[in-house]
Amino acid sequence: MTFFQNFFWVSFPYIMLTMFVVGHIYRYNVDQFGWSAKSSEFLEKKQLKWGSILFHYGIVFVFFGHVAGVLVPKSLYDVIGVTDHMYHLGAVWIGGIAGISTIIGVVLLMIRRFTVKRIYIHSTFRDIIVLVLLTLIIFSGFVNTVWYTGRGVAFEYRETISPWFRGILSLRPTPSLMVGIPLGFQIHVVSALLLFGIWPFTRLVHVWSLPLEYLSRKFIVYRSIIGRRPIAMSTNRSKNKME
Repeated sequence: MTFFQNFFWVSFPYIMLTMFVVGHIYRYNVDQFGWSAKSSEFLEKKQLKWGSILFHYGIVFVFFGHVAGVLVPKSLYDVIGVTDHMYHLGAVWIGGIAGISTIIGVVLLMIRRFTVKRIYIHSTFRDIIVLVLLTLIIFSGFVNTVWYTGRGVAFEYRETISPWFRGILSLRPTPSLMVGIPLGFQIHVVSALLLFGIWPFTRLVHVWSLPLEYLSRKFIVYRSIIGRRPIAMSTNRSKNKME
């Protein structure tokens, strides 16, 4: 194992994950008013509509696909009777459709960000970095899925990347699993970890701001005061006149 291999497959993941956790705690404590998506809809709405819809719906399915492929061990699929053919078939078709939707969405958002003058002027450096990283992650992941899984190339990420990542989470890293994997997968993993590291310091924090309290919050009751005489106000005015 070389220094760079140990750095990228042991040290770097822990640095990024630590920044992810500690950064969110810090951001929440010092910048709650900035904890939002900073919507730019009032600046431009037409291009945002389709870009946002395709991206957000696609990324949700992509996320759950990664959970199924990375966090769930291959042995569990064998136990419940999901064969490799069935798994890869689902990964290609379901993952492919979700990937295409996400790619179209992020491309539309990228074009909007750089071509609409009002959007570009109000964009920060962090906004640009996040969008570029997301584009790199999505494209590299899609290419990996189509190029390797779709063509039936003999590379099983569930026997290399998946156990490596689970080892990182369980504090038992095995960097040797990542040595020699295709470059496209390495780019995908490193760029995704980098995104996790800068996540707390960008507008991506709005992902955790789910309005769950609305489910149990009491209704707000509005009462009309039209036609009612403001008694307190007239009383005060009467007192002032008497004085």
